Order: sequence, then C-alpha cells, then structure tokens
Amino acid sequence: MREKKLSIIDLAKQLGTSATTVSFVINGKGKEKNISTALIEKIESLVAELNYQPNALAKSFRTGKTMTIGFIVDEIAQPFFSGIARFIDEKASAYGYNILFSSTKNSKKKGSEILQVFNERCVDAFIIALPNGLEKEVEQIISTDVPVVLFDRYLPALESDYVLIDNENSVIEATNHLISNGCKHIAFVTIETDQMQMLDRTIGYEKAIKAAGLESYLKKIDYQNKAHSVSEIADFLKQNSQLDAIIFSCNYLSMDGLDAIATTNLKIGEDLAMVSFDDLDVLRYFKPAITAVIQPLEKIADKIIEILIYRLRDNAVKDKLKVILNTNLEIRASSKAKITTAVDVLNK
Repeated sequence: MREKKLSIIDLAKQLGTSATTVSFVINGKGKEKNISTALIEKIESLVAELNYQPNALAKSFRTGKTMTIGFIVDEIAQPFFSGIARFIDEKASAYGYNILFSSTKNSKKKGSEILQVFNERCVDAFIIALPNGLEKEVEQIISTDVPVVLFDRYLPALESDYVLIDNENSVIEATNHLISNGCKHIAFVTIETDQMQMLDRTIGYEKAIKAAGLESYLKKIDYQNKAHSVSEIADFLKQNSQLDAIIFSCNYLSMDGLDAIATTNLKIGEDLAMVSFDDLDVLRYFKPAITAVIQPLEKIADKIIEILIYRLRDNAVKDKLKVILNTNLEIRASSKAKITTAVDVLNK
C-alpha cells in the first residue's frame, strides 16, 4: 500500500499554525506576508527534517501552471534531437520546469495522440519539430494561447514562434568550399520530402552549383530503410563515375553514404571529397575525418527556452518571433585536398 503523503495541513498541525502560513513560507513569501523570522525558521526546519515535498497537482490548481513543457519530435533517439533535448532539459530546469519528452515515430496518429495526452496533462508550453500532417492540431493549440515554439522545420502558413538555422546558406558555404578546392562534379544526396529544411538545403546546393557554372548531380532518395538507402547511393555513384565530391543532406544519409562508398573502390579524401550536413562523433574519428556542417545545438536550445520563458511570463506580443541561427562548417581531411576524378577508380 502506498504511504500517505505528508500535507501542508499535517505540517501546520505539528507547528500549531495555519496551513496558509506554512504555504506562504514554503513558497518564499514569509517576509512579504509579515510572518515572524522565528516562525519562518521553525517552519523551514520542520520542512527540511521531514523532507516535505509540495503536492504538484495541488500547486497547479493554485497557480494555473503545471511547470511542465511538452517536447515532441519524430525520433528523440536521433543524435540531432537527443542533443537538443539534453540542452533543453538543462535550461528549462534552471527555470523550474520539467520536460515531457516524446517521439511520433513519423506517425500522424501517434503524434495526434501525444498532443492530446500533453493537452490533458495541461503542459504549460510546447516545443515541437513539427511532424508531417499535424499542422491543424498544432494550429489549434496555438489558437488557445498556449506558448508553442517550433524548431528545425518551417511552415510558412503556420503562424508560430520559430527557432531555425540558415539551411540554404549553410549548404551554399559547403558547396563553395568544395568548389574552391577544385571539385567540379559535386553531388548532393537528400531525401524525397516536402520538409522545408531539406528543401532549403537543396536550394542552397543548386544555387551554388549554378553560380559556379557547374553541372548539378542531385540524388533524391525515397527513404524506406538503411539497406535501401545504401543500395541507392552505391548505384548512383557507379552511374556517375565522374563525381569528385558528394554532400549528404543529413547525418543518417551520411552514415548510409559511408557504407555505400565502402562497397566501391573509392577512397574518401583521395578520389571523392565528402561533406556531411550535421555532425556525429564518429565522423570526427573516421579515417579521414569527415567535414561537417555543425548545427549550434546549445544555441538552438537557448533561443527556444528564451522565447518560451518570455511567453510564459505574460510578456507576449502579438508578433511571432522567428530566430534564424548560423551553422559552422568544420573542415576536416575528407574535403581539404583537391580531388581528382573517380572515373578510373570505379572502372577498375
């Protein structure tokens, strides 16, 4: 049987005072309410001795806040999302908020259920990397004036606060880096999607290639699973033996790409330059180390929490906030040297 939880009334009886007085002291309002220093110390001493923990549900009824924030992404196990989640948890905790984490698994049904559960639990705010198909549900939440910050994905038709990165210019910088190192046949491998962050990365590639007067080698994969992706990339490399560089639009495609390249006779950094959008620890230790576009995870988390706290403190303005952050291109051995054509290598 669960042990009965100690209440403020129990404390008040032991102290010979009112529950209201005890509540004021526990919530840091003892001096404000002109409670004597001796009584404040007496209450604080008993609270510490009995390790009293306030009832969160009762407190939420009084304050109208649950001190919880819902965090929803496709798959929290993905390095990008797990990295953001870690920083979000740290920064929200500093303001007394707890985070409820959940993954939609790319399922509209599951995403809708998670939103419903979080609404029923009366979370004070939402942090969402918007899954496909949930625009109406999220729009409904926004219409109730519950603070919502969207990140990673941008939907022009959805009025919300956003924290994004400059996807287009990040890929322009990566492509120009390869061009400056003498690469002339640069491929861009991405997925078939209507997500704006991926579309912007493709736009950045095509702009840089066009500006340089080079031919575009764009490969879009209808992503099903890793094995299918590896096979598609390997076939693409064999069909385009003139390639001397390749950019992958996200970290899981980069890992698939490394597996695909391993099935050929190509050597990264010698026959084929490589850049990954998003970094992973393994890319730093790969031989040669892989150049990567690094997203500022902690800055993203900083801005998300900054906006939410602003909204939660009733300082809201009508205009929605849209923060766009820069990335960092960390140049490593996979793209430093001038790369020669891979025709002869693939034809061995």
